[in-house]
Amino acid sequence: MAAMTLTEKILARHAGKASVRPGDNIWIDVDILMTHDVCGPGTIGVFKQHFGADAKVWDRDKVVIIPDHYIFTADAMANRNVDILRAFAKEQALPHFYDVGTERYKGVCHIALPEEGHTRPGEVLLGTDSHTCTAGAFGEFATGIGNTDAGFVLGTGKLWVKVPPTMRFVFHGELPPYLMAKDLILAVIGDIGCDGATYRAMEFDGDAVYALNIEERMTLCNMVIEAGGKNGVIAPDQLTLDYVNTRNRSGKPYQVERSDADARWIFEKVYDVSKLQPVVAKPHSPDNRAYVSEVKGTKLDRAYLGSCTGGKLTDFRAAARLLYGRSVKIDTFVVPATSEIAKGLKTEKINGKTLEEVFLAAGAKIGEPSCAACLGGPSDTFGRLNAPMSCISTTNRNFPGRMGHKQAEVYLASPLTVAASALTGNITDPRDAMQ
Repeated sequence: MAAMTLTEKILARHAGKASVRPGDNIWIDVDILMTHDVCGPGTIGVFKQHFGADAKVWDRDKVVIIPDHYIFTADAMANRNVDILRAFAKEQALPHFYDVGTERYKGVCHIALPEEGHTRPGEVLLGTDSHTCTAGAFGEFATGIGNTDAGFVLGTGKLWVKVPPTMRFVFHGELPPYLMAKDLILAVIGDIGCDGATYRAMEFDGDAVYALNIEERMTLCNMVIEAGGKNGVIAPDQLTLDYVNTRNRSGKPYQVERSDADARWIFEKVYDVSKLQPVVAKPHSPDNRAYVSEVKGTKLDRAYLGSCTGGKLTDFRAAARLLYGRSVKIDTFVVPATSEIAKGLKTEKINGKTLEEVFLAAGAKIGEPSCAACLGGPSDTFGRLNAPMSCISTTNRNFPGRMGHKQAEVYLASPLTVAASALTGNITDPRDAMQ
C-alpha cells in the first residue's frame, strides 16, 4: 500500500478505499455537518428544493446547528435567519441545536463544536463556514463548504471531493513568551501568500506545535483558509485525546490517523520559533505581513479581542497579563467566543482578580459571546467599525469592509500585540509592554 498523509488516510477510509492519491475524486461519508445563521437558511432551502418539502435529514445526530454570527442585534432580517433555524430544528427534531436565548446557546461555532464534543480524530467534519478548518486541530478532516454542497449532505450524508495534496509546516524550538500561535500562522501566510495553499492540506508538526495547548492549535488550523488551504490538520497526541475524551459525551468511537513516515509532501518548510518576531497583517489582506517592529507607532482608534482566533481563554489570559493594573488608551472591545469562555472570564483569576475584573478595570468593554464584529454585521453589532477608523484585532480577516466600514483599516495580530497596543493607542511590540 502506498504511503499516505494524515489527510489522505482519513479521506481514503471515508471513501471505503485502501488508499487514495492527491487529485483523486471520491465520494466520502460525512460524520458531522455544521451550519449557522448566516448560511443555514440557504442550506435548508437547497435541501428542501431538491429533496422535498417533507424530506428528513440523513442522520439527525450528525447535524449540528449553531447560531453565532448576527445574534445580538435588532436587525429584522438577522433575527429572521435564526427563526428559520428554529423552525427547521423543530421540524427535524434535531438534538444538536444551540439556540440563542436558551441555556444551550453557545456562541462561535468553531469553538462550540469541540466544547460540545462534536470533534473527534479521524472524522470528516464539514461546515458552511470557511473557518470550519479549525477542527483540524483534533486530527480530523474539517473544511468549509457552500450551501449547495451542504444541502446535498443534509439529504445524503455524502459529498464528492477531490483529494488535496499536503503541505507540511514544521515548527521547532521553544516559543518565546512574546509569541503566540497567531504569530506563527501569520508568518506562514506572509511567506506563502493568500493563494499559496489553494486546495491543499496544510499539516503542522514539530515540537513547538506540540508544546501549544489545544486552543492555540485551533488558531493555527483556523487560518489555513487565509492561505487558500482546503484544510489544516495536526496529528493527535495525548493532549488531543484527553480533551476529546473529556468532551465526547456521546461516547462515539473514533480512529486516530497519522501521516506515514514516508508520506509525500508537495511542499515542506521548517521554522525555528525562537528566531521569529511578533507579526501583524496590515490592511487589507492577511498576507500583507509586517513585523510589529516595522510598524511600531502606527496610530490606532480601536482594539478588538475576540473571534474564533482571539476569543478563547488562552487569548484572554495572555491579554489580561498585560492589561493587569493598567488602563487602555483607546476603545477596547472584549468578546468571548462562547458562553463557556464567558463563564471562564468570571472565574479565572490573575493576582486575585478575575479576567473580567482585569479587563473592566483597564477600561475595556465586554460583549456577549458571539462572532460580534468579526464579520461586520448590522450597524448595532457590538464592536463594529461604523466609521473609517483604524483597528488592531485578533480576528482572522482584514479585507475592506470585513469588520464594518469599507474604509476602515484593520491590522491582524496576536492577543499579546493587541493588548500591548491598546495600552498605548499605537501599534506596540508586546516585548515592550512586558518589560
